[in-house]
Amino acid sequence: MESRPSKTGQSRDRISALPDELLLGILERLRLRDAVRAGAVSTRWWHLPHQLSRLILSRRNFHGTTPHEIMDAFTGATQGLLCVPPLADSKCDCRSTRAVKVLRLNFYVSAPHLSSIGSAVEDTVSRGQTEHLVFDVVPPSSDLRHASGVTKFGQQFMSFSRACPIAFRWLTCLFLSSLKFRAFDLQRLVRACEKLKVLYLTSCRLVKDSVLKIDVPNSVIEKLQFFHFRCKRIDLVSVPKLTQLECFYTAYSKKTPLLLGYVPELRKVELCSHVKGWKAPFALSECFSMNACKLSELYLEFNCRKIWVKPEHPKQLSGIFSNLTRVALWFIFPECDLKWTLFILDAAPALKNFALNRIRHSCFGQSPEENALKANVVWEPPKDMKHLNLKLLVVMGFEEEDQVTNYIRIIMELAVGLKKIKLRGHPCKHCSAIDPETPRRFEEDEARRHRVRERLTHGSSSSVQIIVS
Repeated sequence: MESRPSKTGQSRDRISALPDELLLGILERLRLRDAVRAGAVSTRWWHLPHQLSRLILSRRNFHGTTPHEIMDAFTGATQGLLCVPPLADSKCDCRSTRAVKVLRLNFYVSAPHLSSIGSAVEDTVSRGQTEHLVFDVVPPSSDLRHASGVTKFGQQFMSFSRACPIAFRWLTCLFLSSLKFRAFDLQRLVRACEKLKVLYLTSCRLVKDSVLKIDVPNSVIEKLQFFHFRCKRIDLVSVPKLTQLECFYTAYSKKTPLLLGYVPELRKVELCSHVKGWKAPFALSECFSMNACKLSELYLEFNCRKIWVKPEHPKQLSGIFSNLTRVALWFIFPECDLKWTLFILDAAPALKNFALNRIRHSCFGQSPEENALKANVVWEPPKDMKHLNLKLLVVMGFEEEDQVTNYIRIIMELAVGLKKIKLRGHPCKHCSAIDPETPRRFEEDEARRHRVRERLTHGSSSSVQIIVS
């Protein structure tokens, strides 16, 4: 009598019989570390991790007592996974058929390893099938205590980009942290990355705080982010595909710190500038060119310091703000009169959502010089001003004070289509700031909500929904 094959044997046979395409589909749904471990199960699986079309390698996943040891392990893994050996049971060479569609590498700036990484990447992208190539680069944190270290790593990275032009030509996303560049080096880098769509510069700076000028009329850059970026000024001369710009930076120019030239597709802008006391406020019309008329979202952050924008006549901005539908003004210092913010409302007839944030904790402390430089911004809205499209007003850090109440009532009168007002925030226990997380008793909250609604609706026939939280 013939013995039946065991269930275990059947399972093994079924898995072994699956084609590589199905097995790869399973492995690509796992983390890379798990996929590599799965490849060690049997000789049938060993080559599969080397055929993955999506590879994400990070220095954080490798261990070592020094950055150099970490990069030794990282570089070895990168070369091992990208340089594929031929199949043992096939006459074809995997190198000619392997397609890495997504490759993301997070690594240290380490001169001894960069050329090896670049060579492996260039060998991969030269096959022409890579759709997304991402470099996320940071210097070893232990070497950032001195400014000379930041400069040294910036120079090493630029040498890397020049030595591996094919790799950088295929880059789609580039994240750089804590590096110092010469302005013209950064300009050349952007021009060399022909497929670059996203550029993030975090805690980077320019030598001598010079002007960063980006003039790339043939580029496909869609998103730029400057976070804690130090320079004299950012000048985007021509970035035709740019749709999103985020600038959280320190500018040292006495003039307008940001100039937007040819950016016809720009739709979202976020600005936060740590201005110095000697800097005069600047007009937004000086930043934006008239071809930025597709702008739909604008976010300005003042960091509870001096207001760095200057109210201006709507005719200066109406062409630029004609499609603006969402505006948020963050961290306006509490003592500041809010009527100046209405100049944006007056210049943006299509605006639907308008938000203000007034949270500031004086218990955190600010220098006397900073407090002395803060002053109310004087601007009076036109008497005949009316807005037809505003639907939602949000005020965070709301206090039961006449200044805010009067401001909201002004908007209720001029925004004839207003549907809803949201007021959020409670007083901080330690200072006069508003802290939305401060716990309060239910009875106190209900009494406060009732008082606020009464003050806003008293003597008014408005049917606006008022939500206080």
